[in-house]
Amino acid sequence: MEHERIWIGMNRLPGELVLPSNAPALVVFVHGSGSSRLSPRNVLVAEALHEHGLGTLLFDLLTEDEAADRRNVFDIRLLSERVEMALDALALRDDTADLRIGLFGASTGAAAALRAAVARPGRVGAVVSRGGRPDLAGIAALVSVGAPTLLIVGGADTEVLQLNRAALRQMHCSKRLEIVPGATHLFEEPGALEAAADLAGAWFETHLANARHSYGDRP
Repeated sequence: MEHERIWIGMNRLPGELVLPSNAPALVVFVHGSGSSRLSPRNVLVAEALHEHGLGTLLFDLLTEDEAADRRNVFDIRLLSERVEMALDALALRDDTADLRIGLFGASTGAAAALRAAVARPGRVGAVVSRGGRPDLAGIAALVSVGAPTLLIVGGADTEVLQLNRAALRQMHCSKRLEIVPGATHLFEEPGALEAAADLAGAWFETHLANARHSYGDRP
């Protein structure tokens, strides 16, 4: 399994790229407000995806200076542009250019992931949201998402659950809502995050399977 520190875009955003041998697909993590590529929750999910044979990229969507301004943390347009930047960077690498790509978004990162899926429809093959706010992507993005999308929400996260149900009704792609019983917003309860990771792994395995996919001309 190859581990590599990479730098994305002109801002040189740091990322951790992990590629298991013969990985058929790669999942890009889009963390939520106040988080980073070092988030223990996302690291745990990434390790679970490695068990499914999937590669992962965890990267910081903001520079340190940008992250210090809380307005940037909730700027969905800016965050989605950074995800698009990462997708374009992966398309330029020989070892990732032909991999199918999934997006795993959490909290506000879920909205950014959905917008990026709309902006790069030929590159994103599946999306998973954990405790996400897909509603923040906006109706125009929700109705335009073509990638199969799984929304995972904690059963005790009642407000976010309602928002996810409403967002699901707006979407026209292959979609599903999975509720992890008793879990709150951060999935801190014993076994809750592991359950979400299993759901995500199965979704990506299903929708990103069948080896490699060419995205045509590289940017």
